[in-house]
Amino acid sequence: MDKAKRVFHLMIEKGCAPNIRSYNIMINGYCKAKRLDEAMELFDDITQNGQIPGTVTYNTLMQGMCQLGRVATACKLLTTLLASGPVPDLVTCSILLDGLCKSGKLEEALKLFRAMQKSRLEVDIISYSILIDGLCKAGNVKAGKELFLELSVNGLKPNAYTYSILINGFCREGLPDEAYQLFRSMRDNDCLPNSCCYNATIRGFLRNSYTSKATQLLTEMVRAFLQIYQLPPYFWILSYDLMSQS
Repeated sequence: MDKAKRVFHLMIEKGCAPNIRSYNIMINGYCKAKRLDEAMELFDDITQNGQIPGTVTYNTLMQGMCQLGRVATACKLLTTLLASGPVPDLVTCSILLDGLCKSGKLEEALKLFRAMQKSRLEVDIISYSILIDGLCKAGNVKAGKELFLELSVNGLKPNAYTYSILINGFCREGLPDEAYQLFRSMRDNDCLPNSCCYNATIRGFLRNSYTSKATQLLTEMVRAFLQIYQLPPYFWILSYDLMSQS
């Protein structure tokens, strides 16, 4: 970042005024280097140098703040954005939603989510998945399930990642049967389980001492993998031997 800073200032010295893209690159670099104060200083310089910070600028800063646990500062930045900046987009709200969930501020996250629904933003599966994940990790799997069921009402289809989140939530709360039922419902909803879904369910079964079901699912996963990639017969024999040994 120090070398990048020298190049940035060299541009100014040579009469090549940095544009908003140049500022965004520098701010992003500072955020990734966890040098948020320097990123904020550069953000303040934007308007002083005749540039207008865009949505990407705000999103980059908010992402950096949330990753460093400074969610309250990110909320203040959103207030500034709403007051005088460009209209926040779905990415902006999803960044803050994720930050609130990860910092344990679920009530605020729910308020933001409902506000997003009432606005002209079209809430997508990513926003739902962020909130469902936050609720499940906080032990409120019931609310996570209710939000999951809300998807179809709003014309959205859960993807494999969303299924994995709720399956993990059920298993952590000692509800492996509900996790298995959800896992089996995936195909009925035209969503084929991927390795993440299989792994989440298998880990959950092992955590809850459902060893035989975990072994059954592991065998099923290996067979599905072999069929998809059309591997030769000796791979089937090898996989059978490995499963027998396990």
